[in-house]
Amino acid sequence: MKDVKIYYGDSSRVNPLAHKNYSDFLQYTEKKQELPGFDEEYLDIVDYIIKITHRIWEEKGVGVIYDTYANNCLVHTGDGYSTGVSGVVANTLATLHAFPDRRLMAEDVVWSEDAPGRFLSSHRIMSTGTNLGDSNFGPATGKKIYFRTIADCACANNLIYEEWLVRDNLWIVQQLGVDADELARKMAAGQPAKKTFGRDECMEGQFIPQVYKAKDDSVGEQLLELLNDVYNRKMINRICDFYAENAVVHTICNKDLIGHDEIQGATVSLLASFPNAKLVVDRVTCDDREDGAWNASVRWYLRGLHEGLGQYGAPTGKPVEIMGITQYRIEGGKIVEAWEVYDGLDVLRQLHLGDELQES
Repeated sequence: MKDVKIYYGDSSRVNPLAHKNYSDFLQYTEKKQELPGFDEEYLDIVDYIIKITHRIWEEKGVGVIYDTYANNCLVHTGDGYSTGVSGVVANTLATLHAFPDRRLMAEDVVWSEDAPGRFLSSHRIMSTGTNLGDSNFGPATGKKIYFRTIADCACANNLIYEEWLVRDNLWIVQQLGVDADELARKMAAGQPAKKTFGRDECMEGQFIPQVYKAKDDSVGEQLLELLNDVYNRKMINRICDFYAENAVVHTICNKDLIGHDEIQGATVSLLASFPNAKLVVDRVTCDDREDGAWNASVRWYLRGLHEGLGQYGAPTGKPVEIMGITQYRIEGGKIVEAWEVYDGLDVLRQLHLGDELQES
């Protein structure tokens, strides 16, 4: 945790999203932020993210991708990464084929500036759509669904050059009526067992997990201490210190965890599946808000062996890497609400990798 860089954004430099409808958001005209190299029409980095998302998906201006994604952009998802703008276009068309009426409601954009003219954003989206076309999940079902996505982007000169995308695919397939475990088996079929280099564990040899103490009372440092204590040191009791008593965590598969007991219980169930896993924090972004609260986004990886009986069933011994993004709202020094997104379907896929090779 000690080498994690924490980024801070200044809310006074952007027009607030503030639960506005897209048409209401467009009423903003004041340019509060200089965006060197970006098209002049964008008022600030939040404005850029919201507008291009709407134009690409809801207006179906898919070609806007060519103007807003770098030709060599990297896109990270739970099952790996892809390179190039052509893949972004292809995936967008495939999703629109499956859900042609998809609507993407922006819940929040947490942002910061990495360096002058180089911006970081974390865009939380609630989507709705009707499955009218075939997809990687199977034949069209005609069912209406909703799901949450968080997209972290790094952009400069009007182009997104790297993106980390997490989507609640397990909840999607459950709503479509698809057997998630069977689909995961099909996705893993013919793929070899996952190879790892070294082994990520919360302990280094016989050394117990390192203690991380926040350097100060800043939001980013407090989050690093919380995540290290809970996930690496398994001090589940620290949730009571960092979360408000009536805090709500919106996690995958449409589950709302309310209060310390439920938040602790869900955390135990996840860690029981991967009891010696290590949590690695990749990026922390924090924004102060006009009402005195803080909104923060943390991108993380949980890596370890499926060697315990927990949320993901009987242990398989398979190595698993979960890429997730969690956004937090912090008031009075306590987390009052959080949104946790990762791809549970991809976790199941990893648990089935190499199965056919072992059986033959």
